[in-house]
Amino acid sequence: MPVFPPDGFELHDRKSPLTDPWEPIYAQHSVDQLILGLELSASHTNSRGFAHGGMIAALADNTMGLNCVRRFEARVGLVTTNLAIDYYGIAKVGQWVSFVPRHIRTGKTLCFADLFVMAEGEPCARANATFKVFM
Repeated sequence: MPVFPPDGFELHDRKSPLTDPWEPIYAQHSVDQLILGLELSASHTNSRGFAHGGMIAALADNTMGLNCVRRFEARVGLVTTNLAIDYYGIAKVGQWVSFVPRHIRTGKTLCFADLFVMAEGEPCARANATFKVFM
């Protein structure tokens, strides 16, 4: 049986009312990226017992936004202007689900990002987003 969280993850310190019911959420920080992760529990699932698409969308959006903010030297705010997700697998209760950013490109007024959602190391969704940058 896997032990969660995996090495390198610690409790995510950026809380929000939306994600409170999904706690604990973990983060792995490196120079280049922030990965969010959680052990999938019943509070994360749909009526069929696997990860709810809305939960995946919210945490994918959160992860991509946090990674975009990290790319700016000055303090900025972001608002999601576009979010697209392709679901092609499922995550089940008890699995470790991670939100792994892949590519981030920043401009003066927009930031673009994409990521993979992984369930026990297998991709179950891919997301991309565009964010409006506010200085």
